[in-house]
Amino acid sequence: MSSATSIDNPDQVPPAIFLMGPTASGKTGLAVELAQRFPVELISVDSALVYRDMNIGTAKPDAATLARAPHHLIDIISPTEAYSAAQFCNDALRLMADITARGKIPLLVGGTMLYFKALEGGLSDLPQADPELRKQLEEQAKIHGWPALHSELSKIDPETAARIEPADAQRIQRALEVYKLTGMSMSQHFSNTIGQPSLPYRLMKLALLPSDRAVLHARIAERFEAMLKQGLVDEVRRLRETYPLSLSMPSMRCVGYRQAWEFIEGNLDSTRLREKGIAATRQLAKRQMTWLRSMQGIDVLDCLFEDLPSRITDSLDQFLAHK
Repeated sequence: MSSATSIDNPDQVPPAIFLMGPTASGKTGLAVELAQRFPVELISVDSALVYRDMNIGTAKPDAATLARAPHHLIDIISPTEAYSAAQFCNDALRLMADITARGKIPLLVGGTMLYFKALEGGLSDLPQADPELRKQLEEQAKIHGWPALHSELSKIDPETAARIEPADAQRIQRALEVYKLTGMSMSQHFSNTIGQPSLPYRLMKLALLPSDRAVLHARIAERFEAMLKQGLVDEVRRLRETYPLSLSMPSMRCVGYRQAWEFIEGNLDSTRLREKGIAATRQLAKRQMTWLRSMQGIDVLDCLFEDLPSRITDSLDQFLAHK
């Protein structure tokens, strides 16, 4: 899928802003502040925030925050549904066109790096799911475990394996499926998108990264502990009562939710719930930073700076002055 149209005159290309970063880096807070200072509309780039009724574990902006700075693509599907990168691209491109037509600038904020990559560079033509092959992979996982299949993936496609944690059944299965069906790794498929027409916007790509990773880890621990105090486990109980969910669904594989599910099932005690939740969040942040380091043309900001909006106001003014 290509996300582009041709623009003959580059001066007519409208501006758009990407605001990216690992979890707990302060993306939402910065985006909300920028929305008070600049004529932007926010589009969420987060594969967990799309789900309704999943609020605590996703760190979804509260009602007061959304009143100050509304976000598109939050609360758009049920936790029983799936939402692909292709769906995101279609929705985001439609919203970006609408925002631009209103004389505003799209500001896309979030941590789902695959969505950013797909939107900017397009999606390669990946094969459709093969039920028989998926069943075979699931049978292998029952015998050997998903970490063993992750190890197999790391030999075939180390680049993709580095972005997937060893227990992420959905992504491991899909990456192995793509390789077995096509003989090409997922990363090779993504590299085939190079040369496709680019996103028809003049981009400013901002990346929030910590100068001290230990501080980010401390933030992650504090935030997960706060989620537990706010009632993450009770939220998962309510979700299980409200929807016909299973742990294999993408929504319940979100960080925090699968650990809370295991706690409810009696497979974890409260100490292990906290430990595993924090560890999984740190792994997510590591994968997000790996994505960011591989991206071209980004302006890196230290997410530990006290007043990020003031630090980037001049550069944003200059960028938007050329719209």
